[in-house]
Amino acid sequence: MSDQINFDDRDRRLLDLLQRDCRISNAELADKAGMSASACWRRVKAFEDAGVIERYRADVSPTKAGNSFQALVQVQLARHNQEKLAEFINAIAHRAEVLECYATTGQADYQMRVLCRDIAAYNRFLEDFLFRLPAVESAQTNVVLREIKRNTSIPM
Repeated sequence: MSDQINFDDRDRRLLDLLQRDCRISNAELADKAGMSASACWRRVKAFEDAGVIERYRADVSPTKAGNSFQALVQVQLARHNQEKLAEFINAIAHRAEVLECYATTGQADYQMRVLCRDIAAYNRFLEDFLFRLPAVESAQTNVVLREIKRNTSIPM
């Protein structure tokens, strides 16, 4: 059984509009999607209930918020037992600096996007947190020099 939902063109239009501006009024959303306000509200509510829409948020500029150091970190685990793995995943999930973390194939077990105030804060993240996790064998840091594209919208 698949979790995938089949969307019609109107559904795709609604979701695309909401991804561009989640503060759009229901009336304006309905107008742009070519449907009544009540039908639009019901459809958006159904998307929320089905978990298609996971949350609403504001995209904040990292640098304007005082976080100028960003890195992509490849983590290799030393121990792959369930207990240590669960401890690693739980610890990473609760760290504000870790914006994204993915279990991956290849040399690294995990890929993370980490955002810190500066390099000193990143060094503290490594020494006081990441390298103290028993499952972590090593981490390779790739410093982000310049952002070329950042997008959180899902292609519809």
